[in-house]
Amino acid sequence: MKNKQRLILFILSFSFLTFAQERKQIEIEYAPYMTFEEDKPDATILTRDDSDQVHIKHKGIEMWCDEAIYYGKEDFIEAYGSVRVKQGDSINMTSKYVEYSGKTQLAYASGDVVLIDPDSKLYTDVLHFDRIKQQAYYNQKGRVVRDTSGTITSTVGRYYVNSKKYQFVDNVKLINPEYEIDTERLDFYTESGYAFMFGPTTITSETSVIYCERGFYNTNNDTGHFVKKSKINYDDRIVEGDSVYFNRNKNFASATNNITVTDTLNKSIIKGHYAEVFREKDSVFITKRALAITEQENDSIFMHSDTLMVTGPADERIIRGFYNAKMFKSNLSGKADSIHMNQKTGLTQLINFYDVDADAFSKKEHPVLWYFESQITGDSIHLISNTKKETLDSLKVFNSAFVISKDSLGDGFNQISGKVLYGLFENNELNTIDVIKNAETIYYLRNSENELVGIDKSKSGSIKIFISENQIDELRKINQIGGKTYPEEDFPEKEIKLKGFVWRNEERPKTVDDLFSDDPPLELVKIKGLESYIPQAEFFDEDLIKRVEDAGNLGEDLKNKQKNKSPKKDNKAARNLPLEKINKMQKSAPKRDEALKPKTLKKQI
Repeated sequence: MKNKQRLILFILSFSFLTFAQERKQIEIEYAPYMTFEEDKPDATILTRDDSDQVHIKHKGIEMWCDEAIYYGKEDFIEAYGSVRVKQGDSINMTSKYVEYSGKTQLAYASGDVVLIDPDSKLYTDVLHFDRIKQQAYYNQKGRVVRDTSGTITSTVGRYYVNSKKYQFVDNVKLINPEYEIDTERLDFYTESGYAFMFGPTTITSETSVIYCERGFYNTNNDTGHFVKKSKINYDDRIVEGDSVYFNRNKNFASATNNITVTDTLNKSIIKGHYAEVFREKDSVFITKRALAITEQENDSIFMHSDTLMVTGPADERIIRGFYNAKMFKSNLSGKADSIHMNQKTGLTQLINFYDVDADAFSKKEHPVLWYFESQITGDSIHLISNTKKETLDSLKVFNSAFVISKDSLGDGFNQISGKVLYGLFENNELNTIDVIKNAETIYYLRNSENELVGIDKSKSGSIKIFISENQIDELRKINQIGGKTYPEEDFPEKEIKLKGFVWRNEERPKTVDDLFSDDPPLELVKIKGLESYIPQAEFFDEDLIKRVEDAGNLGEDLKNKQKNKSPKKDNKAARNLPLEKINKMQKSAPKRDEALKPKTLKKQI
């Protein structure tokens, strides 16, 4: 009797297989046991034996399971127990349960779903797979693992089989031993390890925090390119720019256009339009309208040059400006070939690098400092600040020191020259000046009513100058060698200027904008390489819904489900589709009958 039953099942199976092949329906490759149940008149129950699982085929896809229910009229199968699905070399999937429609070529998997391609593994509880579009989709959280890139999780995800691309949406997180990426949307290519990020994105590691709203990251070699509000936070240094390149292995970053580098510890900011940052060397290189801003007692010092370089650890930072360097403060400004600012010691140096072959005029272009209405020049100038009080402390001018100030009422110039100059500040105002060695002076003497008394010209070993309210209050000559006070009309015309006199007031920056007066016109580089986000088409699109409708009476089934009624005809291909998405799509789409009606124009009154 038992052998006879098996023979009958074999004959039924053979007949069924032949029929299925002719219609190109789902094929039952192996099913040792086939049974029928009264409550499922249209279904065939397929069960494995001890040797192997039930084996099913359909148009290049293969499925293995412990048990299956096949609905022949609908060409629909339900697979249970250790389900495994294979599509050539591109897809391997395992789960507890699978539904598959031979009419729509849609698969629905649930229960510990694992989708494996050659380069990654996807883990989720529920997965939809469209064989026509070769796309897999989940909307109940998923996790993708790639050995060299890490783990990616999201609420919604889609996998494009042909391009081996994932699109992750909502609460996207990529976790790697070296860093974490949090973003709104992420496109990830499993073969290359390329990740494209869209929306507010944060990349966090032990050494840095990166933010952008559009970016690219190569997970294989740890390099990235970030645009739109891009920012890198290195401990106490923040780098911002329109475009930022990052190399994690070299601890290097570069930025282009509208750059700001903020030193939070030293209260300084550097701006420009091209920058390079070397974290291990604690150095920043910036050019193209480079500007350094250092906050000092509610007043800022601005420094500009062709190129700015910041070096040293946070507590020992040095800012160097090269080529046509200028500085500006509310009561003080300067100019030199190079300006160096040591934020630890408070020392600012104005230095010129003379060319051996330069002409005599070029060699006269000493560093220059303007303080209120006074001009101070020399071979090199040092400004020393009190770093604790954040105030100016002292001034030193080495070799060829020269002080010039225009007479308050006349056309003449007060002049003091010597080898070395020392100045002391009090409450950020110059209080005394000492000119040492070979001191010479031309000074316009005025009485209390500002009337010109005479012009004093003298030489001495040194001169001490007392300043009050930014004006010379008293002048003391030490070891005077000679001198004479002349009436204005008797002063020799050829001696009106001391040797080395050069009035450079036209070079003086009087505003921050004046620092850039000698710069060529700025042309910003056009940022290329990262396109804006293109929203993905709906997985459950009109084409998919049309296939499902054609597989059964979907419209009628949906109406019955919404009314909590049993469907007149259970379209199994539709039962696991998200109703809210389908309803939304159907409401927005024109009805077929209406679409066929000719359009008429209303008569205008």
